[in-house]
Amino acid sequence: MNPLSLLLVPRARASLPLPLRTFAPAPNNTRAAVASRLEPAPARRQRARLSSLVSAVAAEAPPSPSGGDEEDGHRFDWLDQWYPFAPVCDLDPGAPHGKTVLGLRVVAWYDRATDEWRVFDDACPHRLAPLSEGRIDDKGRLQCVYHGWCFDGRGSCKFIPQAPALGPPVHKNSKACVAWYPSVVQNNILWFYPRADAEHRNVLQRKRPPFIPEIDDPSFVTVYTIRDLPYGYDVLVENVMDPAHVPYVHKVWIGDPAITALGPDMGLIGRLHNKEDPEDMPPALVEFILLNGSDDSFSSSCSSLHHS
Repeated sequence: MNPLSLLLVPRARASLPLPLRTFAPAPNNTRAAVASRLEPAPARRQRARLSSLVSAVAAEAPPSPSGGDEEDGHRFDWLDQWYPFAPVCDLDPGAPHGKTVLGLRVVAWYDRATDEWRVFDDACPHRLAPLSEGRIDDKGRLQCVYHGWCFDGRGSCKFIPQAPALGPPVHKNSKACVAWYPSVVQNNILWFYPRADAEHRNVLQRKRPPFIPEIDDPSFVTVYTIRDLPYGYDVLVENVMDPAHVPYVHKVWIGDPAITALGPDMGLIGRLHNKEDPEDMPPALVEFILLNGSDDSFSSSCSSLHHS
């Protein structure tokens, strides 16, 4: 099932088979047909893929009562958002990095020519080999591991090793380009916007990624963690990130029933604050204490970090 079918609001019917839909209606006239054929191949592929994802989402969305959010213009658009790719400190500027976000396979790499991180489709336009399996060549370009095609920071093909040096410049053909996505580093995190059409290239002027001031605040300690989990975002939000369940599901009696140990591999214990707690703490706040001998602690439900 398409991953986007699980991102629906409200009550997506995930158990139903996903109906297939065409990407777009056929052109109504010859001029439209010619324009469609002349559109660069990466843009056509990216448009078709996103249209497929959006069509799948629309197919499973229940009809909204009384017009619902669509008529008010408030329906949440999953593709009109910025998504974190990874903390920059976890990215090696000397190699490409692949991820799948919202069903899109993308690759991030560092463009030395502009000193910026780039996010591309993770598929070479030649034979669709993953660009994340490639390398950064000696000129700072993204090079495909299959046949050595090289691309600059805007997805343009700059070199095809098999093309005759005195022959036509086939690398300049639009079909040799890779679709690229707007990207920016903010809060030491690489973000990208999952639309590669030309009209979205200046999306930063209209919309920026969420800003988290605590990450840039030197009085806070920031710890970046990335972990692959075998379930969807809904289970993550409703269960794993629910601090109120921790003292009961993961309880280990060590003298104080309000203390829970989360395992030696995590190296911390948590204390649940309840209504009868004399401290000035909201109920259901879990305060975690590191077991490494330091005085560090942090509270889960308000996502703050402090020193005790």
